[in-house]
Amino acid sequence: MQVISSKDNEFIKHIKKLKDKKYRDLNNEYIIEGIKIIEEAINEKANIKQVVICDDCEKTSNIPKDLMYEIAKQECVYVTNKLFESLTDVTNPQGILAIVEKNAMKSTSPGSEELDYNQDIIVALDDIQDPGNLGTILRTVDSIGINQILVSKGTADSYNPKVVRSTMGAIFRVKIIECEDLENTLKEIQKHKFEIVVTSLQTKNSIYDIDYQKKVIVIGNEANGVEEKIQKLADKKVKIPMLGKTESLNASVATGIILYEYVRQKMKR
Repeated sequence: MQVISSKDNEFIKHIKKLKDKKYRDLNNEYIIEGIKIIEEAINEKANIKQVVICDDCEKTSNIPKDLMYEIAKQECVYVTNKLFESLTDVTNPQGILAIVEKNAMKSTSPGSEELDYNQDIIVALDDIQDPGNLGTILRTVDSIGINQILVSKGTADSYNPKVVRSTMGAIFRVKIIECEDLENTLKEIQKHKFEIVVTSLQTKNSIYDIDYQKKVIVIGNEANGVEEKIQKLADKKVKIPMLGKTESLNASVATGIILYEYVRQKMKR
């Protein structure tokens, strides 16, 4: 078994470059790290290119035998402890990471052929900036059984390591459709008899006042909300009723509240 120890190794350089979004986009790959998320990737049949294992890390002994058996079926690359530490972004690394093919799709035209119109709701993100918010939203979308999401060009990269960790495996189950022009994509979706719903403080309508069937829920930027041109496009504007003095909520919290109102209505039906 060969163990890589040189930081000048071309494969090691490739892994380090994958920390940059442009390089991830160019190679259509991203990094996942840790025992649990690699197990999720295997279970969800993600396209794993290589698994990188720390040859002399004590924590790799924590990998269950049945999982190690599945990992052994992949292309495995072994590195020294020192070299692994130069690759990881995690405070307490478990000594294992993997390179995975992205499952994102780009919507370069307003045709939106990539979308599944059979679902009750579609979630669209308008320039969400915080990776933690984005990861949590992806996890919430997955939790309610929705398998797709629209993200605007200005939204944080879905394959940023922090986003990937925050999704807790949802990254493998939710199809991410990256929109060059979210406004045009939404206009096309309206042609399929979906209504656009945006969150806004400039309305008296509550999130509890609408029926969540054939709706696109647009979640806006943390600081500025949904941009004006999409506000004008909206069929309905809603807000979350609040009894305290706080006027707005964290984007991922707001998304969770809205989506679980959809769940409540669906269960009631």
